[in-house]
Amino acid sequence: MIKACDLKKSSVIDIDGAPHCIENISQQSPTARGGGTIYKVRFRNVSTKQKVDKTYRADDALQETSYETNEVQYLYQDGDRYAFMDLASYEQFELVMDDIEECLPFMVEDMEGIMALVSDGKVLTLRMPDTIDLEIVECPPAMKGASATSRTKPATLTTGLIVQVPEYIEPGETIKVDTRERKYLSRAQ
Repeated sequence: MIKACDLKKSSVIDIDGAPHCIENISQQSPTARGGGTIYKVRFRNVSTKQKVDKTYRADDALQETSYETNEVQYLYQDGDRYAFMDLASYEQFELVMDDIEECLPFMVEDMEGIMALVSDGKVLTLRMPDTIDLEIVECPPAMKGASATSRTKPATLTTGLIVQVPEYIEPGETIKVDTRERKYLSRAQ
């Protein structure tokens, strides 16, 4: 059991016998005296991909789903199927596009560091690393005499993801991207 105040985006909760991943958590503190903190949580059913919104008080107990985390490597795409390899057992498995839709803008062939949540031998979902390095394929040129203000421009990455980057970034550069917020963090070292 886990309390609502201890929930994290990495938690997988059992709701009505089905595992649900946490997509978003927001916290509200009432201004009235004695009012407890309220947590609004958006879950996504692992198998049906259906969204479920629930509200909890800080000390409400929730049932966690038991699962293992295995590091996997993305190998290749074959139509709408994506092949992965478990880095511990070297077993390969495939997932369909619908199961990993939120991960696709960040996946590059031979990418490591992806975590698979496995329960009863079945892959529930994939977790991308918090930050990844991607190369910029296309973006507008930097303006001459640009001011020191933080103006941004859209940049298309190798995976097709479009993020806003500072004006001075050019095509061919590798940048660090936050996979949770889908935004530019910095130039890659």
